[in-house]
Amino acid sequence: MDNLGVLSLLALTPILVVAVLLVGLRWPAKYAMPLGFVAAALIGSLVWGMGTTAIVASTIEGLIIAVGLLYIIFGALLLLQTLTQSGALATIRAGFTGISPDRRVQAIIIGWLFGSFIEGASGFGTPAAVVAPLLLALGFPALAAVLVGMVIQSTPVSFGAAGTPVLTGIGQGLSGSAEVDARTAALGLDATGYLSAIGFEVAALHAVAGTLIPLFLVCLLTRFFGENRSFAEGLAVAPFALYAAFAMTVPYVLVAALLGPEFPSLLGGLVGLALVMFTSSRGFLMPRTVWDFPPRERWLDRWTGTLSSGADDGVTGTRMSTWLAWSPYVLVAAVLVLTRTVAPVKDALSGVTVGPADILGTGIGETLQPLYSPGAVFLLVCLVTYGLHRMKGRQVATSWAVSGRQLAGAAVALLFALPLVRILINSGAELNTTGLASMPLTLAEGAAAVAGPAWPVLAPWIGALGAFVAGSNTVSNLTFALFQFATAENIGATPETVVAAQAVGGAAGNMITVHNVVAASATVGLLGREGDVIRMTIIPMTYYCLLSGGLAFVLIHGVGLNTGTVLLTLVLLTLAAIVVGLRRAAARLPA
Repeated sequence: MDNLGVLSLLALTPILVVAVLLVGLRWPAKYAMPLGFVAAALIGSLVWGMGTTAIVASTIEGLIIAVGLLYIIFGALLLLQTLTQSGALATIRAGFTGISPDRRVQAIIIGWLFGSFIEGASGFGTPAAVVAPLLLALGFPALAAVLVGMVIQSTPVSFGAAGTPVLTGIGQGLSGSAEVDARTAALGLDATGYLSAIGFEVAALHAVAGTLIPLFLVCLLTRFFGENRSFAEGLAVAPFALYAAFAMTVPYVLVAALLGPEFPSLLGGLVGLALVMFTSSRGFLMPRTVWDFPPRERWLDRWTGTLSSGADDGVTGTRMSTWLAWSPYVLVAAVLVLTRTVAPVKDALSGVTVGPADILGTGIGETLQPLYSPGAVFLLVCLVTYGLHRMKGRQVATSWAVSGRQLAGAAVALLFALPLVRILINSGAELNTTGLASMPLTLAEGAAAVAGPAWPVLAPWIGALGAFVAGSNTVSNLTFALFQFATAENIGATPETVVAAQAVGGAAGNMITVHNVVAASATVGLLGREGDVIRMTIIPMTYYCLLSGGLAFVLIHGVGLNTGTVLLTLVLLTLAAIVVGLRRAAARLPA
């Protein structure tokens, strides 16, 4: 079969199956993902000509990756339970309430700023695994905690794990291409300089789109979880939300320009967190009226999971000093930074690998790095915390038992989701008998054929698709960076900007990635509500891709009567109209 349109639709089918079941019919991921896996295996075999050995090898590869992800989830769950049992979370909750009892403020400080810092240090979904349980402990509904954890998986993601999506994703994705080498030489740059140039464009696009993410976050929070179901209550803290946004994005862009792609999110998040915590403790831009969730008895059933929120944990008062209570999170951040930035330590830990390099003779390999994984960091910090917080054996045993039970809930969905992803990615000519490009690449080629010169507008959507499928901005960039570069050259567009738009879209796609939603949900005991999360996070993801696509087009072709300018104008006018409407509604609310 050589009909690109039909092949593109077939390549999209497994993704559509999952999307319809999760978002449309609200099936739990543990039921939707197995059916998506079956669809991917059948299409891979019957249409792409993948042999049984290739499908089995891809499945095994996916299972190994799933085990690695479950390792991280267990560590995050264990850290939460350790702090719960020691009483530290009562102190942490009291500390945030001391700065502001307003849930909007707490979501921005913990999610946007602390989450950005953790993303910069570790990446790979770790921020949601840290942020969601912390918010749960502060009294957020489980579904709201996951929403916050997923929405902030956007602006900082392209520079997560010390710049891995750019350095490895784009760097390896473009390596070995004569066209890329020629372009690099024509610009008078070496490979490192070329990646830094792309990284700066990524940061610039993110800074524009990401400025509204904290505001989106609180508006979604007040609309879906507020007593009045009002976006306007979120808009009421727009000055603080925009201030917190700039506190992160300004140093973020400066670091990208001056230091390269390793540290924009890490240093941007750290500077923003320190600045906003300091000014917030002194009342700067704090809302005059405190916003909170409705009383717990009026929460909807779908908001809650199997773990109790901090409001119901039975712990009251402050059991230890603020510094001692926060020390495990400080230690997590410090160890993550140390192991990601100090070369000898990084090399020693990442050099320990477990797993097959060649599965069933297919050339497919997947190894885990058990000592380098964030899961190992979580476990180490738990062990240290036992001593720091002088925990009793009974408390330690309880934390392990509860964490183990919670882990089981996430396992089924992930053990099907990751094999599905690997079948899609491994369906290329190396492992099929038809000579077709892999399903993601085929789908991207179909989109490019339809878009033509307007391709820069669609480039972020391909990045988002890659992240949705693979669950990783890095893998999305590895898969599509060279395709985006070649497409840009074919239509006469600036390839660096198109590749940057790919990376930005890949970061935005993390907001709706199924296995990240499952992983974050597991840390708060919320399973079977993945579709509810995606129905909410698809709103800021859509905004992100529309704005960054229009902006990329304008950067390439300039302002004028063209597709990018029209799209950018429509997005901005729509946002302006929404703001005007919400301001009118906000005027009717208490100041």
